[in-house]
This record gives sequence, structure tokens and C-alpha cells, in this order.
Amino acid sequence: MKPYSSVLKLRLLHGMQYRAAAFAGVATQFFWGFMFIMIYEAFYSHAAAMPPMTLPQLVTYIWLQQSFLALIMLWFRDNELFQLITSGNIAYELCRPADLYGFWYAKLLAQRLSSALLRCFPILAVAFLLPEPYRMSLPPDPAAFVLFLVSLILGMLLLVAISMFIYISVFITLSPSGSLLVFSLIGEFFAGRVVPVPLMPEWVQQIVYLLPFYLTADMPFRVYSGHIPAHEALLGIGQQLVWLAALFVLGRLALNKALRRVVVQGG
Repeated sequence: MKPYSSVLKLRLLHGMQYRAAAFAGVATQFFWGFMFIMIYEAFYSHAAAMPPMTLPQLVTYIWLQQSFLALIMLWFRDNELFQLITSGNIAYELCRPADLYGFWYAKLLAQRLSSALLRCFPILAVAFLLPEPYRMSLPPDPAAFVLFLVSLILGMLLLVAISMFIYISVFITLSPSGSLLVFSLIGEFFAGRVVPVPLMPEWVQQIVYLLPFYLTADMPFRVYSGHIPAHEALLGIGQQLVWLAALFVLGRLALNKALRRVVVQGG
């Protein structure tokens, strides 16, 4: 584990240096956060029936999305890995005395974590001080907060495991933009990034709960707001662990199969 922990630490320190870009991102997240809240506020004020989530819960959900965007967005990419695959320089990666899947996983995890650490604290600090109805709420009890932290960490690990399939697919398609677009469109929707899962039609929710995407974002954020009670949160954490183990195994098998078919040409 030492090579992977080392690359995680180095990439984390490297990513923490881009503070100016992070602060620019904070301004962008506030813009999108206010825009979404105003849209839903108008929707709630004219709703004929009580929506399945209260407006304070939804506001908290949106600010958590904006705060931890780097941890939950599938379109967060590493162009260096795409270039290695498409240019044939993957040969240098294969010479490393380390497992390629673990090496890339640690690298992608560090990039997401460093970006989230730079952005989340300023957004959360301001969101708690905003006037109603834009103010972010505290969790209903300490247990909900602890379960939120556990599910958020597992959701981050699960999302990195999902994103690994984007890079693996490029071995076949040789089209980073195509693979990224397909995974992002499907994953962002079923993760509740476009519309929170409780606000979706029931038949769509049945599909959502069969897939792992909602466990990366929707479930942790609803645990924080109290929309998901503790006993359901524990079941969700169990699902996260099962999906994480399954995707990790499938990802390693898929990468090993792709590497066996790689042909590197050069002068």
C-alpha cells in the first residue's frame, strides 16, 4: 500500500496549490446554488400538494451538492490519463512496479479530495449565515451527522470506482469526450444531480434504486438533512460497501482485459 498512499499524498499536496482556481470555483458554485434554490422556491410556492422533501431540506441538499461538487461529479476528469491512453504513452505506466488500477485510483481520489477541501469550507461557512430561505440547516441530531460523514466518504470511494470505467472504456473507444459524455449524462441524472431522487416519478425512482449512482450523492445528502432516518442510512451504507467491492473487482478485471489487448506502436 505504500506506493498508493505516497501517490495519494503527493497528488493531494499538488492539488491543494491551485487556490485561485478553487476560489473562482466557489463563486461559480454560489451562482448555481442561488439559481437552483430560487427555481425550487418558485416551484414549492405553487405546488398543489406537499412535495416529498421540505424546502429547508431541499436547500440544504443543494448547498451540500455545491460544497462537495468535486466529490460527486462524474465529469471531473484527468486529461493526463486520457492522453496516456490515446497517445500510446500508456507503455510508461505499464513499466511502473505497481498495480495500474490502484495507482490510477489513488491519483483520481487525491484530485477530487484536494479540490473538494479547497471549496467546501468557504461555501459551507457562508451557507450557514445566509437569510431564509437560502440558509443551510444543521443536521437533526449528531447521529445523522456521523452517518452523513461515513456515507459521504464511501460515496466518494464509490464514485472514483465508477469513474475508473470511463478511463477503461477509452481503451476501446479511443474517444475520451464520448466516454465522458455518456457516463456523465447517465450518472449525473441517476445520482440526483439534476433533480433530487424524491422529486422524481415513482417509476424512475425504482430504476434509480437499482443502480449505484444515487449512493454517491443523493443518499448522503438526504441522510444529513434527516430525510433518510438512521436505520435506512445504515442499510444504505451497507449497499455502498457491497457496490464498492463489486465495482472494484469488476474494474480490475476490465482493466486487465483491456491491457491484454493494448497495442503500442512507436519509432
